[in-house]
Amino acid sequence: MSKILIRGAKVLGGEPQDVLIDGEVVAAVGTGLSAEGAEVVEAGGKVLLPGLVDLHTHLREPGREDSETVLTGTRAAASGGYTSVFAMANTFPVADTAGVVEQVWRLGREHGYCDVQPIGAVTVGLEGRKLAELGAMHESAAGVTVFSDDGKCVDDAVIMRRALEYVKAFDGVVAQHAQEPRLTEGAQMNEGVVSAELGLGGWPAVAEESIIARDVLLAEHVGSRVHICHLSTAGSVEIVRWAKSRGIRVTAEVTPHHLLLTDELVRSYNPVFKVNPPLRTERDVLTLREALADGTIDIVATDHAPHPHEDKDCEWAAAAMGMVGLETALSVVQETMVDTGLLGWADVADRMSFAPARIGRATGHGRPVSAGEPANLTLLDTAYRGPVDPAGFASRSRNTPYEGRELPGRVTHTWLRGKATLVDGKLT
Repeated sequence: MSKILIRGAKVLGGEPQDVLIDGEVVAAVGTGLSAEGAEVVEAGGKVLLPGLVDLHTHLREPGREDSETVLTGTRAAASGGYTSVFAMANTFPVADTAGVVEQVWRLGREHGYCDVQPIGAVTVGLEGRKLAELGAMHESAAGVTVFSDDGKCVDDAVIMRRALEYVKAFDGVVAQHAQEPRLTEGAQMNEGVVSAELGLGGWPAVAEESIIARDVLLAEHVGSRVHICHLSTAGSVEIVRWAKSRGIRVTAEVTPHHLLLTDELVRSYNPVFKVNPPLRTERDVLTLREALADGTIDIVATDHAPHPHEDKDCEWAAAAMGMVGLETALSVVQETMVDTGLLGWADVADRMSFAPARIGRATGHGRPVSAGEPANLTLLDTAYRGPVDPAGFASRSRNTPYEGRELPGRVTHTWLRGKATLVDGKLT
């Protein structure tokens, strides 16, 4: 069993300490630690966090291996400090059966860069008409606990109610892509001043907010858990805040790009900024930051959505929606939340590890950095600042909105159950 001594790390941003890993667990945390034969990692004041957990990742396999695979996606995850990711169901074939979710789960285990927890589809084929095999997926080797038709909204209220009732039996959660389809027909970007000036079809905030309002009421009626994917508007924040004040079992996520980027960027007509839900206004961005800080929004999730070059390097209307995000998420959170004073590093650990693991029931992840806990850890050089270069990404796709933009922070090391997956910024 190997031993690793991380010396002088700021655990959750606190005072420098030493952390000893012995095998798959943290053996000790303190000052002046030593261990014979241990590999020593000089942290030099870098911040040590629990391994990050992403509740919203698109790995594309099976079916779109030209965009991403479980291998390349988990390598990207390790590069970004993640030790566990939840893989969305909109693959080809759709992950709506025990067989498909087990395939994705086993690929994650084989590759070993991070744990992969498949998300099961809510409806057969993501078509919104008939419930998928929720129980069978939960009882499978993959042990699915989160279900989502992400990319499509479960817009039928009866189907949504039945899904909430079904997952309640095993403490599962339905993760809703809140987009009223009739209100977004032909939509290309956020509905507002910029869309009017550019003549692009507008995507109104109410298309998101109306679904969230309906679903929190359904969750209250059923007494089940609902999770809101990639919340993006100030109005959505108010609805979730109200729901939580009533004791409704709702959680919500925000993406890094919705914490930083606005619809003004669409003026460039660069399809790299085309995403679902769309980039919103500066007012929305600032409200989302405040909501993440005060806990109304529970977590940061990447919505890592890789696309091949040809699906983005085209005219705006024809371009696919989505951005890669696993390898830049922590940097964007540092820029928008930590360097602005809205969150401390202990809060980041909560929003990017503890809380997503709790929502997804990711056993062994989102655990404290303390003796006896699994050694799922990430080390971040917060003093670093440099331009984003997608040529160095581990992801198979390069559709990042941050190319050439200077961002702070660089993940230097990631450990999965004591095994290094990233060392000095390079994958093992």
